[in-house]
Amino acid sequence: MSTLEGQFLVAMPDMMDERFAESVIYLVGHGEDGAMGLVVNQSVPEMEFGDVLDELNLGDPDMLIRLPDSIRGRQVVRGGPVEQGRGFVLHSSDYASENTFPAANDICLTATLDILKAMAFGPAPRASLFALGCCGWSAGQLEEEILANGWLTVPYSRDLLFDVPLHKRYTAALDSLNISRASLSSEAGHA
Repeated sequence: MSTLEGQFLVAMPDMMDERFAESVIYLVGHGEDGAMGLVVNQSVPEMEFGDVLDELNLGDPDMLIRLPDSIRGRQVVRGGPVEQGRGFVLHSSDYASENTFPAANDICLTATLDILKAMAFGPAPRASLFALGCCGWSAGQLEEEILANGWLTVPYSRDLLFDVPLHKRYTAALDSLNISRASLSSEAGHA
């Protein structure tokens, strides 16, 4: 079995599950036991990174107040419907703790408070994305969904993961395949 780890899943326009409509998912892991990923293009409404820091009491209140808007105002991403109360950070490999999981493409995943403190107060990874919740598939489930024409796969792009604005990532992912929403069909092709 070939792995899709480190690639993106892009929902087909007629995705029946509204939780994944127009979603772009970075696959952190994919193997015989299943797959795990994070939606990387949908923000949590009315929540910013500073709100999370405040709620978790991560730092002296005076330090939190003095954080630059570029840190306090960072978007929080809705990572998926599984473990929605848990935070996950995708980040560049220049940050690591004993709880860091290395994924593909020099990207890592850390899901402990130490990464949030580093993102706020340093030393922060060069690039990071904070998500609440994740996506998971049991063994064979993702492969079945791909065969049923539910997802497209898109090769890894650092820009797509960290630099393209969230609201433009779906279109950018499709553009990277030289296709548009209008050119996609819900009918699977079988020879």
